[in-house]
Amino acid sequence: MNTTDTSTRPSIDVVGLCGSLRRGSINAMALRLAGECMPAGMALDVVDWRDIPPFDADVLAQGNPAPVDALRERIRRADAVLIATPEYNFSIPGMLKNALDWISRGTDQPLRHKPVAIISAAPGPVGGARVQYELRKVLLFMDAMVLSKPEVFIANAAGKFGPDGDCTDETTRRFVTDQMTALQRWIDQVGRMLPG
Repeated sequence: MNTTDTSTRPSIDVVGLCGSLRRGSINAMALRLAGECMPAGMALDVVDWRDIPPFDADVLAQGNPAPVDALRERIRRADAVLIATPEYNFSIPGMLKNALDWISRGTDQPLRHKPVAIISAAPGPVGGARVQYELRKVLLFMDAMVLSKPEVFIANAAGKFGPDGDCTDETTRRFVTDQMTALQRWIDQVGRMLPG
């Protein structure tokens, strides 16, 4: 939600990042499901970050490209971040890692002390578990406050979403609902842990 009218802004503003740029991505479907499963007062704004260029220190020396600044600022304003990502070659998709590399530069770290939750959806039986552990390492170094439980790995995901992108599996919906409820609590806990 990008409005400046605070009367219509949700009390908890969550930025969603999808690790896949593919149209029809099952991780984009998982993000949509998460938005549907959020408790009242939470809202998900899925950000399109496909304009971020490949990381290049020579470009950085001239200043952040505008799409990088826009993403950094949007994350800074949010109460939390939700990342849904596939697993590529046992690890983080290159474009998502590239975006995180851009976000991490500079002293004004927008992910520092930011509550973050991770979902992964994959066609295989592991559900993207390995990417989550790789992503947690990167986010830990960026001082993000990553929700540890419950973890959500949507295995055999192609069979759990219909052609319209709606989740057809009630067990998956329940797991995601539980995680979004936990994220709401985690945001509050992080806020109480940190100095005002």
